[in-house]
Formats: sequence, structure tokens, C-alpha cells
Amino acid sequence: MRFGITILPEYRWSEAAPRWRGAEQLGFDHVWTYDHLTWSGLQDSPWYGTVPTLTAAALVTSRVRLGTFVTSPNFRHPLTLTRDILALDDVSDGRFVCGIGSGGGIDSTILGGPELTPRQKVDRLAEFTELLDRLLTTDRVDFDGEYFRTRNGRTLPGCVQQPRVPFVMAANGPRSLRLVTRYGAGWVTTGRKSDDHETWFASVAELSRRLDDVLAGRPFDRYLSLDSHRYALSSADAFEDAAGRAAELGFTDVITHWPRADGVYAGSEAVLEKVASEVIPRLRA
Repeated sequence: MRFGITILPEYRWSEAAPRWRGAEQLGFDHVWTYDHLTWSGLQDSPWYGTVPTLTAAALVTSRVRLGTFVTSPNFRHPLTLTRDILALDDVSDGRFVCGIGSGGGIDSTILGGPELTPRQKVDRLAEFTELLDRLLTTDRVDFDGEYFRTRNGRTLPGCVQQPRVPFVMAANGPRSLRLVTRYGAGWVTTGRKSDDHETWFASVAELSRRLDDVLAGRPFDRYLSLDSHRYALSSADAFEDAAGRAAELGFTDVITHWPRADGVYAGSEAVLEKVASEVIPRLRA
């Protein structure tokens, strides 16, 4: 199993840089940040740009993979995103991973766009992913879709990672899961909303079985966000239990969040250090 951690883009870089360096020093395999204009959980908190944050993170790390958790079509166009991806892939020397989802929350309407139905969101995600895939692998792309268009979209110089940067895609429904298996190098889920921890894990298991049905036996990387119902770093035991259950369900990767001083994901860096030094090595073994 591999282990990831998310650092929210809420800190001035003088405070953020030690966290990104620390994540690598603690032995995490991948480190993520949110890709939102604002996040519903912290609307009144400072919030910095995803691409500059990941660029700076690439310059203070050398080993960990870096990713968006997750990019969506809410405010991204595939062509402008292509330029950002090419730069991040280059600056990180091939360590960038693009997390992709259909999008929701405040980002979906903050720019004045209409509310989309769930079906429309999947339609838009399909266009977004198809066009992004083409732009990262094919030069001079013409595309005329319902949501996105390009005229002579250029790909130069191409990705460091070939044939392109890997996509780790969020999906729950049948159509979006088929997109995951067509374009994704991995699948990520937060499970379904639930007031009960056991019910939440049952939803995670059910979604994983859905993916099994689509994959028909093909191996595939699976990422679980452990903190969607209960903060996994509330204690070392809580993290070990959650990660162990994820492994039993066939997940190859788990993701938690860097402890915050208060509010959402409030916790202790001492617990994080104990998990990194004692629990993760035990789970790897």
C-alpha cells in the first residue's frame, strides 16, 4: 500500500513549505492539494492558487508525487489546463499526477454559470477528459463540443511522462466509472456521505465492487480518502484501523490530511509523526 497526504492551500508559503518538505521527509508517497476557487469547508479562510502552490512544492521536494485533489471542469478549460500540466510535469521532473472529478460545491456557480444536473456534469466531465487526453498526446487539436472548444490546440513540448501525465479520476456512477477505466491510471473515492462510520465503509466497499464490474478483472490503482467521514489522524490507532480496512477492500493507496490547528481536520502533528514513523512502516510490511 502507498500513502498520501493532502495539504490545503491556505498557508502563506513560508508556512506551507515546511509542510511539503516534511511530507516527503516523513516518507509519504504522494502529496496533494485541493483545486478550488474556494472550498465550502473553509470559505472564510485564506486560499491560494493550486498551480503556483504545486510548482513551489515541486521545487522543495525531490521524490514524492504531487497532485490535484481534484481538478474539475467547474473553472478549468482543457487547453489552459494543458499548459499548467505541462509546466508542472516539467518542473517536478515527471512527478505530477492530475486528479480529476466532475466538480461540485461553490466552484460550480461562483463564476455565474448555471446549475448542472448530475447527467450534465457527467457529460461535461466526459468532454473535459477526452479533450484533455487529446491535448496532452496530440498536437494541433480541433474540438467542437457542447461545453468546450479548441481551434488548433497545441501540445508542444509534450509531457515528461509518456504518453502523458497520469489521471487519477473520481467517480461513483456507472458512466463516470467507465470514463475512469478508459482514461484513468487510477480511481479515487471519498465514499458516500453517511452519519455512521460502518455505513460509510460499506458504501466504499459497494463502490469498489462497481469498479470491479467495469474492470472485469483488470488490475487498477484505487485511492481512498480516509477522512471523508472521520478524521483518520485523530489517533494513530484510528489511522491504522482505517488504512487496514482500506487494504482489505483492495485499495492500493490511502490519503489523509495534514493536521490543522482547529476546525476541519483538526489534529496533532505528533500523531502524524507517530503514524509516519510507526504505523505506516508496519502497514507497508
